[in-house]
Amino acid sequence: MADKILKELTLKIWRQKDAKSKGGFETYKIHDISTGSSFLEMLDILNEQLVSENKEPVAFDHDCREGICGTCSLFIDGRAHGPDDDVTTCQLHMRRFEDGATITIEPWRCGAFPVIKDLIVDRGAYEKILQAGGYVSVNTGGVPDGNAIPIAKPAADEAMDAAACIGCGACAAACKNGSAMLFVSAKVSQLALLPQGKVEAARRAKAMVAKMDELGFGNCTNTRACEAVCPKCESIANIARLNREFIKAKLND
Repeated sequence: MADKILKELTLKIWRQKDAKSKGGFETYKIHDISTGSSFLEMLDILNEQLVSENKEPVAFDHDCREGICGTCSLFIDGRAHGPDDDVTTCQLHMRRFEDGATITIEPWRCGAFPVIKDLIVDRGAYEKILQAGGYVSVNTGGVPDGNAIPIAKPAADEAMDAAACIGCGACAAACKNGSAMLFVSAKVSQLALLPQGKVEAARRAKAMVAKMDELGFGNCTNTRACEAVCPKCESIANIARLNREFIKAKLND
């Protein structure tokens, strides 16, 4: 079945020079877009059109374009990553939109993610949280066999589910409190569930939560907006595990 053609779309796109400048929406018309195009390919076509008109192209972030790097961070029609479920912006296709539609495109709205330019935000705060404790300390050397340490399959499965987090920032951007609890809890959970992560579990939970607070993220009030928009289906059960790990660590101080 051949792809349909969207004859005309209206794009309302947030334009902003930098974090200190005042931004605003600008409206663009774009024509003859295939429903088989990805959302980012549509933006590429728009930018080609703007360049041909000697206008400044829209700055937006992207890298892998296959849903694993977390770079393509856009609010589309008021929803993180757009109207489709369980996909990132780069996996969103234009078949999800109707001909003649008006599409509103914004950067992440979170105080801890300042705008760099237009639709690009600085998600370096997530990297700083990981640097605070999202790792295990090991001696380097020969690689042990994968089955050298027995791990129960349910624990391994849960750890793998938590490790699916790509750090895109949708959870913090969708949360009314700007909370990064789903991200932090996923990174804590993937290590807390495994023997290799238990040694530093207490230090990790305290350090990552402290860094999250320091960087200006809010706290969780169980609205579950983060879970609803997460492209990797991370569960708020991870937040409960983070709270348990944090309380245990504090009680042992």
